[in-house]
Amino acid sequence: MMSTDNKDPDTPIEVRKLATREDAEIVREAIEIEHGLSFRDAIRLYPKAIGWSMYFSLGVIMLSFDPQLLGNLYAMPAFQKDFGYPFKDGYLISAAWQTGLSMGNPIGQVVGALAAGYPMEWYGRKKTFNVCVIAVAGLVFIQFFARSLQVLLAGELLAGLVLGAFVVIAPAYASEVTPVTFRSVSTSYVNLCFVTGQLLGNGVTAATKDIDSHWAYSIPFALQWFWVLMILPGMFFAPESPWWLARQGRMADAERSLSRLSSKVVNVKAVLAQIIETDKLETQMEAGSTYLDVFRKVNWRRTEVAIGVYATQVLCGIYLINYGTYFFNLAGLNTEQAYNMGIGFMAVGWVSTCLSWFLMQKFGRRPLYNTGLAVLMIIMFLVGILDVVETKGALWAQSALLLVWNFTFDWSVGPVAYAIFCEVSATRVRSKTIAVATAVQATVGIIMTVAIPYLINPDEADLRGKLGFFFGALSAPCLIWCYFRVPEMKGRTYEELDIMFERNVPTREFRKYQI
Repeated sequence: MMSTDNKDPDTPIEVRKLATREDAEIVREAIEIEHGLSFRDAIRLYPKAIGWSMYFSLGVIMLSFDPQLLGNLYAMPAFQKDFGYPFKDGYLISAAWQTGLSMGNPIGQVVGALAAGYPMEWYGRKKTFNVCVIAVAGLVFIQFFARSLQVLLAGELLAGLVLGAFVVIAPAYASEVTPVTFRSVSTSYVNLCFVTGQLLGNGVTAATKDIDSHWAYSIPFALQWFWVLMILPGMFFAPESPWWLARQGRMADAERSLSRLSSKVVNVKAVLAQIIETDKLETQMEAGSTYLDVFRKVNWRRTEVAIGVYATQVLCGIYLINYGTYFFNLAGLNTEQAYNMGIGFMAVGWVSTCLSWFLMQKFGRRPLYNTGLAVLMIIMFLVGILDVVETKGALWAQSALLLVWNFTFDWSVGPVAYAIFCEVSATRVRSKTIAVATAVQATVGIIMTVAIPYLINPDEADLRGKLGFFFGALSAPCLIWCYFRVPEMKGRTYEELDIMFERNVPTREFRKYQI
């Protein structure tokens, strides 16, 4: 991409059987340079693309901040008193209402993620993102002024509808603007934003937990406007995805977008030629561009992998993290210790996500995902065993193991899933594949949201750490499936992946396969 080729950008670039030798050489040059690009070169040549991909991911911080607040508010005395009922020497939010409130966000994600696929294709990534940000700014008012569980539930549900779109927009945009060698970082950065939102949610509620009035929970809700203010200045300056523009036939706009996303030495004509060729290849493969096409035979294997790696995040135990502070409180830690442990939980995850970027560059996606999932399964079983012991030492050992679990999750299953489901999907149906995977993951999350309060609450099953047996058992079949179905896609262009899936290359041969 560092060529000084100055061919007329308006010359049509035909591919496959219709391609001229000169046009084919342009594409070949782009692919070869893409493969030869080092991680450091990617940062040097595409700093603006990296910056804008991080900008679009800010919405994910809001998405993860909101449910994390709720999980912590259940352990907050002021919230319990205003919204709960007397229980023993304090107050408690019933399992039914915990379930209802916590379901607002994932139900909204299911609908919001699926709905986002259409405007993203009709109006582009940028306009869809901007509308969602403005909508969130308005919906936060409902949460801020809520003084009853019914109003708070309405606020959570409506906010979830909009917030669910961010988890589709952010990885789709990041995967389309950054080069191959940086793709694992830009897409898994979404996971760092999730952890950042959770960490901030824990920190804010820890800071306000001792306030006696409604401000103990109103302040955390109000802080969601901070992220809106962070995003607003860049809304009109962000470049649109060149892949989306090319599919709309707006080649001149796509080239301008590529120029804005890269440094001057990058040959954007060659990059655009590669985008057009990949799009035409997928058209010839009949990859399609609708939700129905996501489930057609030509795409099904890719859709299965996207759904599987994302749903596994829930099945291996991540929803227990949203209840981390509440879990520690029920397990015997006092309120102060529980909140501090919750903050440590997320801080560990934040550092671990950054570590995953190095690990993915060195080892790839498949070994990191499978190894991490195996470790997570073992840790969950150990947590369950320690809960049976029921001693003070076992309590702290459980807490330490959950910290290790979170550290492991955030260098493996957490961030790697985003890299995988962005890379595995065909470019023409990427936004819809991500939307379907998100909707399935959120649906599984709804099931967990219903189940966990009844499994963990002291006035219900009161399982506490014995949930480790539950999530450990669910992790085992996920690990078997991942071993046989998740391929290694490190360093592959989207065109190469199209060809490999079309040829039905076996999972364990992806890494060494020669095209």
